Amino acid sequence: MVQKAKILLVDDRPENLLALEAILSALDQTLVRASSGEEALKALLTDDFAVILLDVQMPGMDGFETAAHIKRRERTRDIPIIFLTAINHGPHHTFRGYAAGAVDYISKPFDPWVLRAKVSVFVELYMKNCQLREQASLLRLQLEGNGKDAGGEAKESAGLLAELSARLAAVEEQAEALTKQLNDESTDAAAVATAAHLERKLTGLRRALDALEPGTGSTSSVSPQN
Repeated sequence: MVQKAKILLVDDRPENLLALEAILSALDQTLVRASSGEEALKALLTDDFAVILLDVQMPGMDGFETAAHIKRRERTRDIPIIFLTAINHGPHHTFRGYAAGAVDYISKPFDPWVLRAKVSVFVELYMKNCQLREQASLLRLQLEGNGKDAGGEAKESAGLLAELSARLAAVEEQAEALTKQLNDESTDAAAVATAAHLERKLTGLRRALDALEPGTGSTSSVSPQN
């Protein structure tokens, strides 16, 4: 069973959180509420999230300050942040949002379909990254096994190598299709850049896997790119 992605919803008004849940429920992912910046930061200590929807205007720690804390932490700095705001103070206010690390800045009231579509892109990218990490873990196990038992079960190693290659090929095909879709639809530049980064990681993993093929030399120094 595929694990669902978690989406963090941060707003001090319960009715706004309820509206976001209604809009995003169709994505069939796990929606996590936070009613303040402090509560959001606590949630980020223990859980991994595909994307954060962050209200700008909140009492105490506002959205800009919350985003600054998120971007300072190594664990959370790469999580996409979409700012939601009921006010618009012009280009300077928008620039402040992007400077704080947001990938998008949406003014309320927003189009539910547009918001859902934007969030779905980052959820899909997150799921592809999770798949990539799983393949990388399998590859590392194979590399370690080769190092510990150079003269071990050749058939078993070859079978595992073939399985790894097939799984990676499936992820590569999905990532290529996603990148093409994003480029064709002229989606947010941040989403396109994230997809390109994913493809670079896949390329590094493919090189490492190819190095395990018979006749390619030693595998002891080969590792997938981060």
